[in-house]
Amino acid sequence: QVQLVESGGGLVQAGGSLRLSCAASGRAFSNSFMGWFRQAPGKERAFVASISTSGGSTYYADSVKGRFTISRDNAKNTVSLQMNGLKLEDTATYYCASRVGSKWTDWGQGTPVTVSS
Repeated sequence: QVQLVESGGGLVQAGGSLRLSCAASGRAFSNSFMGWFRQAPGKERAFVASISTSGGSTYYADSVKGRFTISRDNAKNTVSLQMNGLKLEDTATYYCASRVGSKWTDWGQGTPVTVSS
């Protein structure tokens, strides 16, 4: 099992930037495929981005491609999400998750992001 703690959320104006971080402990972080998801009020949780164990491969939802960047530091057991060009529709609670095989097994408590006009 992996324990995940997100930080970095907050209130930002449209067009601004935020950097989310996720600190991991427990199962070897470097063996875990990591991802970010988000859940807006009244909507289901949705995939945002993911990164392979080495960091060599990244994947993004179409809605954030070109604006968000996922990265990881295996020496520090952290995964980050740099969010630029934020839009009103990016408002959501953002969750860090780790994957074993094809299943996302561990989740953080979430960090809220609010984008204002």
